[in-house]
Amino acid sequence: MSQPNDHRNKTDRVLQAQREYMEKREKGYREQALKLYPWICGRCAREFTRANLSELTVHHVNHNHDDNPADGSNWELLCLYCHDEEHSKFENFVRYGSSNAESRKVAATHNPFAGLREALDKKR
Repeated sequence: MSQPNDHRNKTDRVLQAQREYMEKREKGYREQALKLYPWICGRCAREFTRANLSELTVHHVNHNHDDNPADGSNWELLCLYCHDEEHSKFENFVRYGSSNAESRKVAATHNPFAGLREALDKKR
């Protein structure tokens, strides 16, 4: 029978290996993106320097983190806030569908006050 500490140690090792894998993968495309693009958020246009560069993220336009073409065509640099907003929009799209439904709504044609003047005139 395995001990609770054995299970915890195995979990810790698996989590550490996953963190290392993600850091290694991110470092590759992040370094490339920072060389290709100016250090400016693609949404809010906030500018970054070495002092705050850790707040600038690489966003995968198609949301596939394994799609990393050398020309950077699937990347855009976004600040932490715009990056979070972009992922929230994507999650909402997946969960609730297209937000274009609002633009396809037909304008209301019913006029609740149609005939009001005539009704008031008759009442007088």
